[in-house]
Amino acid sequence: MKVQVLDKKGNKVEEITLKKEVFGIEPNLEVIKQYIRVYRANQRQGTSSTKSRGEVSGGGTKPWRQKGTGRARVGSSRNPLWRHGGVAHGPQPKDWTLTLPKKIKQMAMKSALSILAKENRMTVLDSIDMEMPKTKEILNILENLKLNGKTLIVINGSNPNAVKSARNIKGIKTTEAGTLNAYDILEARNVLFVKDAVKTVQEKY
Repeated sequence: MKVQVLDKKGNKVEEITLKKEVFGIEPNLEVIKQYIRVYRANQRQGTSSTKSRGEVSGGGTKPWRQKGTGRARVGSSRNPLWRHGGVAHGPQPKDWTLTLPKKIKQMAMKSALSILAKENRMTVLDSIDMEMPKTKEILNILENLKLNGKTLIVINGSNPNAVKSARNIKGIKTTEAGTLNAYDILEARNVLFVKDAVKTVQEKY
């Protein structure tokens, strides 16, 4: 499989070959489904919390005597039925983390990359080096490459100027090749790889 490498103006510079075992396998949709479920579960913070009747302040004494008042019996002014009372069976902090075997993660990644290549949503840029952060330059690159909608930019290693330039643009996300994940690939409409990032991804998988 071959793909064109473009410059910042959208002109063809060269062609590179994509490894079939990374960008050309038959996608395993069941593995992708499992991966997405685990990924989204792991994004949950699990910090939601409520106070029970034993944790809210007040309510230490019995509001009135048990019998003889004509009112319903009650033991605390902080029971869940009363205003300022505790919450019955409310959410508590919980760890939602799930795990997947390493081979399943790799298969999900290869499947996502293969879908990306098959649907022609992958663009390769020769370089994205910038002397200083400049949002307009990123916008010009995206316009020249005719990339519209949600776009993922995959860089190789640290590139703070490119990251700062793209972070204020709606629908644009940057990530390093070493931390690229299948969920981001599948979620994006377009994926813009820097040439060196393609090499890193192919060596990793």
